[in-house]
Amino acid sequence: MKIYVALTLNRDSLTNMKRTAAKHKAWEDHYSRRAKKDRFPARSIYKLQEIQHKHALIKKGYNVLDLGCSPGSWLMYAAKLTGESGRVIGVDLKPMTIQVPTHATIITADVTALDAESFGTHFHVVLSDMAPTTTGHRAVDSARSFALCEAALDFARRVLRPGGSFVCKVFQGSDFNQFLNLVRAEFKMCKIFKPRSSRKASKEIFVIGLEFNTSNARK
Repeated sequence: MKIYVALTLNRDSLTNMKRTAAKHKAWEDHYSRRAKKDRFPARSIYKLQEIQHKHALIKKGYNVLDLGCSPGSWLMYAAKLTGESGRVIGVDLKPMTIQVPTHATIITADVTALDAESFGTHFHVVLSDMAPTTTGHRAVDSARSFALCEAALDFARRVLRPGGSFVCKVFQGSDFNQFLNLVRAEFKMCKIFKPRSSRKASKEIFVIGLEFNTSNARK
């Protein structure tokens, strides 16, 4: 009897694992197929789309800076929202070959090595979907993520116009609250957003700074 119960439990566990894997694959296929149908390079488009629907950060005529723009979904979506009267600049280490409208520009460079002052102070929105190359070591990966978030925030505080907005992908870890406090120090409001299109198991979350306060920055 004990052997039978054990076999039954193992069979049930295997069945549940298969069901979970099938659901995960279906989820991936859904967003991947949708992105392909909508002609975007990756399903990450829907994360920004959810943020936009909730906060309406990007408007026609706006200037937008997209840090870590590869493979280009956020860049393309932002360019669509700003229209030709706006301006969108994307920066990434990886060279990109996607076609973008004339009011969008791609710069192949390391964000941490760029001179932020050379971009001017006229951006309405700064986006950062940057993520470090993972090592599998949780503490190391968390530290690298935090460093990129700090770099993105520093860039934003140097190029945003008064009242501007900031969106940054963060992987929740020991430094998460510290980063929240850094954003709160620069913006009148700070929001936390977990898109439905993110993997449920993912620790990624987006920190959104609203109404950039120049009285606290650029000193």
